[in-house]
Amino acid sequence: MYSKSHRDAPKKELINGVIVAMSPSAGIHHNHVVLSIAGIFARYLKGKPCKVFTDSVDVYLTEDNIFVPDVTVVCNPNILKPKGIYGAPDLVVEILSHSTAKRDKGVKKDIYGKCGVKEYWIVDIRSLSVEVYLIDSERLEFDNRYEIVPPDWIAESTGDDEEARPITKFKTSLFDDLIIDLEEVFAEIDFDSELTWNDE
Repeated sequence: MYSKSHRDAPKKELINGVIVAMSPSAGIHHNHVVLSIAGIFARYLKGKPCKVFTDSVDVYLTEDNIFVPDVTVVCNPNILKPKGIYGAPDLVVEILSHSTAKRDKGVKKDIYGKCGVKEYWIVDIRSLSVEVYLIDSERLEFDNRYEIVPPDWIAESTGDDEEARPITKFKTSLFDDLIIDLEEVFAEIDFDSELTWNDE
C-alpha cells in the first residue's frame, strides 16, 4: 500500500529562491491535454535528437529557479541528467490552472525568457486556446494566439468571412514541418461543456 503522504504530497517549485507548492492533482482535462501535446511531439521526434518530457521531470534553470513544466522539448542532450533537465529547454508548455495562472503568465514567463527558452506556450483549457511566445533578446514576446471556437459561434460572429475565423493550426518555431492542430490538442475535451478551473 502506497504512502498517502508521499503520493499526495504537492509538487514544489523554486521561484526566485522561494519554495512554491503546486496542486497535488491537476485534474482529468489537464492530464488529457498534457498527454495530447506530449504525444504530438513524441511521434514527430521519434528517431530525432530532440526529446519531449512531461511534468514528472524537474527543470533546473538556475540555483534559485527549479520549475516543473507540463511539457518540455529539449534538443541539447548535454543538459539532460539523471535527476532532470539542467538548463533551458528549447520549448516549454504550461497549462493554466487557478493556482498557477498568474505565475505562468508573469514571473515564470520572464524567467524562462532570461534563461533562454526559445518558445513558450500558455495553454488555457477553459478557452481551448494556446498563446505562443518567442524569444527576443532574453525576453519571451507574444507571437500569436490560436483557439478553437464552437461552430455555431463562428457562424453567428463571422458569417462566411474566412479571414475572421480563428486559427486552429500552427507551426512551432523549432520545426518547420510539424503542424500543431488544436483539434488534436483538445481532442478529449467536451467542446459543448462550460469548463471552469475546477474541471481541469
